[in-house]
Amino acid sequence: MSVFASIKPIVKKVIPVKYHHTFREIHRWGISLLLYGYRFSCPICGGHFRKFLPFGVKPRPNAQCPRCGSLERHRLLWLYLRDKTNLFVDNLKLLDIAPMDCLQRKFRAMPNIDYISVDLESPLAMVKMDITDMQFPSNQFDCIICYHVLEHIPDDQMAMKEIFRVLKPGGWAILQVPILRDKTFEDPSVITPEDRERVFGQRDHVRIYGLDYKDRLEQAGFSVKVDDYVKQLSSDVIERYGLMKDENIYFCSKPNLEGK
Repeated sequence: MSVFASIKPIVKKVIPVKYHHTFREIHRWGISLLLYGYRFSCPICGGHFRKFLPFGVKPRPNAQCPRCGSLERHRLLWLYLRDKTNLFVDNLKLLDIAPMDCLQRKFRAMPNIDYISVDLESPLAMVKMDITDMQFPSNQFDCIICYHVLEHIPDDQMAMKEIFRVLKPGGWAILQVPILRDKTFEDPSVITPEDRERVFGQRDHVRIYGLDYKDRLEQAGFSVKVDDYVKQLSSDVIERYGLMKDENIYFCSKPNLEGK
């Protein structure tokens, strides 16, 4: 494993950018073979490992799947989508904001999903788009996933309103952010990457969300269910899939006024 880690920076400099994804795939498969075992498993890619990889600014142990790159939150989302939503059974139009490689592959392969992904910068996105000004007509999507994105967006209220606008009445969205305190803290005067890392904990974050996040979503028009789904799983399942024990799912729906 140390061999792969040591050559990775060199290869990235030597190999053209268009081949970096291929190199990452080879790197991941090599690591996954070295870590093959049965203590942990990934519900997204189906891999089995003796351990997951550490990940994070302050590295968390057993956080990242060595094969598909999923983190704790991605694996939790996949299980939630499977167990608690209609994503796997109904014909749906899905908008994926800032797509995650490990999940986008799965979504694009699902025959019942009309899938599109957007982001302003990510090369993974199918369409380059600012989520505070989305170029979609209103009421277009049955479901929307926006996972750990809004903490990067200066005008998160506008982004929430745009997500609400393009969601169909009766549709649902999972709008996840890290919740780290009681009340949301933001300071628009903090603009440098260094200061943002010091104040918000990460160089590209513009706020720290608190438990009042639900209120912010409701102000945009959503009905919000804070689902403690992970607490409904057994300790063995939480351990095996490498999940965080305290991450709630923010399941948002757009009221269907015509149905009232």
